[in-house]
Amino acid sequence: MSSVVFFNSCNSTDEYELITDPVQQRILLSKVTTVYYDNPANPQTTVSTLEYNNQGDLSKMRSEGRTSIFEYDTNGKPSKINYYNSAGTLEYYLLYTYSNNELQNTKAIYSNSDFNRTITYTYNNGKVATSTQCQSANCSNPSLSSYTYNGDNITVETSEIGGTFPSSTKHEYLYDNQLNPYTFTNKYFRIMMGGAYALSKNNYASERISFKDSAGNWVQNQNIIYEIQYNSAQLPVQVIGKAANGSNYVKYNYEYILQ
Repeated sequence: MSSVVFFNSCNSTDEYELITDPVQQRILLSKVTTVYYDNPANPQTTVSTLEYNNQGDLSKMRSEGRTSIFEYDTNGKPSKINYYNSAGTLEYYLLYTYSNNELQNTKAIYSNSDFNRTITYTYNNGKVATSTQCQSANCSNPSLSSYTYNGDNITVETSEIGGTFPSSTKHEYLYDNQLNPYTFTNKYFRIMMGGAYALSKNNYASERISFKDSAGNWVQNQNIIYEIQYNSAQLPVQVIGKAANGSNYVKYNYEYILQ
């Protein structure tokens, strides 16, 4: 079977019912190729491949020579991720802590404890409201991400980075009405990934980026429009983000398997 799955049907509703019926097979994201155009003369490409266990949960991910191995508890919740460097040596591992069915925090553990970090989550009506990253035991300079929703999509994502040179960034999004590539990915993994795209239901149609100046005012400095190509299951196979002047900002290619 080809890595990108196309369904031959004249009725997109039937296709949608097919891929969301728990008795039927699921479409799972298997590869993401990302091209960054920060330097248009020398675009940078990264490739990530994803593998799944028999339950359809992510078991292994490879990117830029690094490998991540996922472990789950008896309830199907992620419990640990082991991160290996390009030499195959364990670099660090990530532990998950839950309260009932909500992911409370993840802790990255290194051989050098100075590198350890914790991300803690809060929720509003079952949706992630904030994530706070702490690099030190006393969390003296936390980094905070806050999310505002419209339905199942994050419309405003605000990031505040602490430390010696603090900064604040705001992303405002509009969406299409199709499912995004992470639709059938374990929800706790999506929370751990963070960011509006993994946490939202649909795909970005546009993105407005602003930063906070020294006077505390938001100043818009980018406006990105996304062009999306879908397969016949209405999942994106290519997304191209273009700046206001028409230049390329980023490009994503998505490939899927049927399981």
